[in-house]
Amino acid sequence: LRMLQVKLVVTGDDFGYCPRRNQGIVDCFLAGAVSNVSLLVNGSAAADAAKLARRYNIPIGLHANLSEGSPVCQLLKTNSSLLNQDGFFHGKMGFRTALSKGLLNMSEVRQELKAQVELFRELTGHLPPHMDGHQHVHVLPEVRHVFAEVLKEYGIKYTRVPIEPGLHKCDWIPPSLMDFYLGVEEDSFNTVDVFTRHGIRWPDIYIGLSTMGKNMSVGAIWSAIDAAIAEFTSKAHSPTQSRPLSGTVAIELMVHPGYPSVPPVGGCGEGPDDFSQSWERLHELQTLIKPELQSHYKTRNIQLCSFKDL
Repeated sequence: LRMLQVKLVVTGDDFGYCPRRNQGIVDCFLAGAVSNVSLLVNGSAAADAAKLARRYNIPIGLHANLSEGSPVCQLLKTNSSLLNQDGFFHGKMGFRTALSKGLLNMSEVRQELKAQVELFRELTGHLPPHMDGHQHVHVLPEVRHVFAEVLKEYGIKYTRVPIEPGLHKCDWIPPSLMDFYLGVEEDSFNTVDVFTRHGIRWPDIYIGLSTMGKNMSVGAIWSAIDAAIAEFTSKAHSPTQSRPLSGTVAIELMVHPGYPSVPPVGGCGEGPDDFSQSWERLHELQTLIKPELQSHYKTRNIQLCSFKDL
């Protein structure tokens, strides 16, 4: 059995959030530790991020944001179902609550998603090769249909489906967070058909929830990749697997490296959140650039790439 060739897209999320996040992601890219970035176009340093991507030739996609900060569509900045009484998006959990109560207008979701694609094009000079959702809003009920239609309309081929192999066994994740992750997983399972119908693709394997923040270590990344590949190859031989088993498997590893945000600078309109100000961002950066992680990729025949290389 010849060795499986692994294509690994290491995506630095939240590019554009603040200058210190931008710097951290660029440092990771230049160190060969991140191979792809995801831009928050409503981030306070989005224009700067787009310039950096151009300068360093960093593959860049869109991190569509409906949950944190302010919309980019002018018409939705006042009097929109997407906003709370303070005039900002409803927040990670607030968005989900408003959605479950039927309070969100899907035509406004479409309007904002399209406005973000257009702003991305304005900032970078091209359409995003991949587009996913900040805080995984893109796999939520109703939103997933609108999201898929917008991707299809713009010819954006790739997205992220956050179903992480072995997530249930990760006993270091606190119960409240695990509940959130299992909700994301369930929503993702229900999204697969929708995205497939619209001809949208995503890597074979997703990793990133179990390795976030303080839980990231070289060992954690190794074992997540190895376990995921093992599970994938065992499934690939089963009759239920529709895709032919080629010698290649594609993985996306979602990461959030950066230097901690210093308020009031940063955020998407309301200042930086706690996670962005914490040491956990720096911890991710320091872990990702470790030489032993890079050498592990080489011995495992893992090639870092971007979505356009899949």
